[in-house]
Amino acid sequence: MKNILSLETIRVQAKVSSKNEAIREAGVLLVNAGCVEPGYVDSMLEREKTMSTFVGNGVSIPHGEFKTLGLVNRTGISVLQVPEGVEWHPGDIVYLIVGIAATGDEHIQVLQNLAEVVEDIDTAELLAKTENPELILEKLNRPIEEEE
Repeated sequence: MKNILSLETIRVQAKVSSKNEAIREAGVLLVNAGCVEPGYVDSMLEREKTMSTFVGNGVSIPHGEFKTLGLVNRTGISVLQVPEGVEWHPGDIVYLIVGIAATGDEHIQVLQNLAEVVEDIDTAELLAKTENPELILEKLNRPIEEEE
């Protein structure tokens, strides 16, 4: 088993002025942790142009395009928490931006882990407002199976 989220890839109490800035910040957390190469961030922005990553309950899960999987060094997720929210689409406000980078089919398990947590509106609201990154780590850091 390996963990895909760490305190290093969580930023709470962030302030952003746009969806694109939020995606870029989530991507930079992945770059700084060594999960992805810098070009992956641009791929996350491109992906958002073709398919929304808004999943409801104030959560979005931006990730890169399939063609840029070569820029992923290892599976990881980042969490950018924006307590004031950022408009994703007219009427849709996002408080948690969960950047995803996955190798192989690992992203499927990553998405399943995230879905369980964000489907619970109370948990989503708690994570959107906490000042404690360790709480986010505790709720979202589910180990994934190592590939043999």
